[in-house]
Amino acid sequence: MATISELRVHRGRRAEGWLLVLSWALAVLARGLVDYHADYLELGALAWYAAGFAVAAAVLHIALRIFAPDSDQVVLPSVLGLIAVALAEIRRLDFAYAARGRDTDFAGTQIGWAILGAVVFIAVLIVIRDHRVLRRFTYTAGVLGIVMYLLPAVPGLGKEINGAKIWIGAFGHSLQPGEFGKILLVVFFAGYLQTNRDALALAGPKVLGMRLPRMRDMGPLAIMFGAALLIMINQKDLGAALLFFGIFIGMVYVATERISWVVIGLVLFVVGAIGAGIVFPHVASRYDAWLHAMDPQVYSSGKSEQLVRGLFGMASGGLFGTGLGNGRPDLVPYAESDFIIPSLGEELGLTGLMAILTLYVILVQRAMRTAIGVRDGFGKLLSAGLGFALTLQVFIVVGGVTRLIPLTGLTTPFLAYGGSSMVANWVVIALILRISDQARRPAQSPETRTDPATAPSRRRPDLEEAAAQ
Repeated sequence: MATISELRVHRGRRAEGWLLVLSWALAVLARGLVDYHADYLELGALAWYAAGFAVAAAVLHIALRIFAPDSDQVVLPSVLGLIAVALAEIRRLDFAYAARGRDTDFAGTQIGWAILGAVVFIAVLIVIRDHRVLRRFTYTAGVLGIVMYLLPAVPGLGKEINGAKIWIGAFGHSLQPGEFGKILLVVFFAGYLQTNRDALALAGPKVLGMRLPRMRDMGPLAIMFGAALLIMINQKDLGAALLFFGIFIGMVYVATERISWVVIGLVLFVVGAIGAGIVFPHVASRYDAWLHAMDPQVYSSGKSEQLVRGLFGMASGGLFGTGLGNGRPDLVPYAESDFIIPSLGEELGLTGLMAILTLYVILVQRAMRTAIGVRDGFGKLLSAGLGFALTLQVFIVVGGVTRLIPLTGLTTPFLAYGGSSMVANWVVIALILRISDQARRPAQSPETRTDPATAPSRRRPDLEEAAAQ
């Protein structure tokens, strides 16, 4: 007779299968609508696209069942649903640009990046069979993370685009190494905080009712955080700095459960935001566009033109949107990348945007649920940190295009055009699912009782000698 755990896993796998079918149907339907409204519908090409998406989903499903059989069954279909919508909308923008005399193939390129990301996803699951192994490389990950952020500063390698020097040229493409540096620094923070969480939470003087950490405990963490923040500020990538700062504060709070960290973080954030507006002219212009977007002088100067066009696009979409292929998202600059949310808002409406945001909520909720369920502290912090990364990135992007906060230039995970973001976020999902597999594995499994990052050997010579006697 099957156990309760086996029945739960069996039902979960069946549910994942049906969810994958839904994501496949969404991909085919969205692609078909875009081609139909562009008078470019070819059933043969649509059939090849449907078959390719189905094969990719099946391969990912099989790989997940082989290398992480107990992992969460909802995460992968949610990711594929986001990618399905993104590929359709980016293809729709290719048609719109072509009508205006601009020949692009963003959709074809993004399909290639999505496939590469899926391959990297499977490779991470194969190579990292236990997430706790990453704890051995705590400081190595920290150093490599800083190196990733330093690469754009190398003469001849770095490229400045739209006022930010955060890209490097490689193999004929522009790559953003900071996307991968973000993951490495999350690994560093998780390992360091797990080792020093008691000292950070309990030791140190009290000031105004808040317990502050000792410098000897906080020193290495502050150095790594300060170095990464200075690098990002020097590169004028304040969106990534805000994301990184939020992840750091969130992980410290999870590790210490001290509200004082949140208060200190908010104070530092306000001071940093005001200072950035004073020091950097391009940040001041974004503040001006945020506060006075509808001012004729600000709009005519070009500071708020992109933001206002995006707002009018979403307004024209209304509740249910104009329909895929019936809007004018190409009127917004960088509609395929920075402003893909307004593009989708115009053609899918508020209802479609809420469905997309719900998929993000599912991903973040599953990451936090994994953090609660996993049995080791390092896994809790790592899963929570990756969940914070997804949450803050989506909030910063959506908040910027809806004028809730100033624009920062970050990309929307799995939606926006861009290879670095696509591949890096596939790595994030692979790590979350690897931790989820460990969290959902039955407690009696030997692998869950031994932490390979802390236990030097499985053998106990003293017990073997006593047994022999």
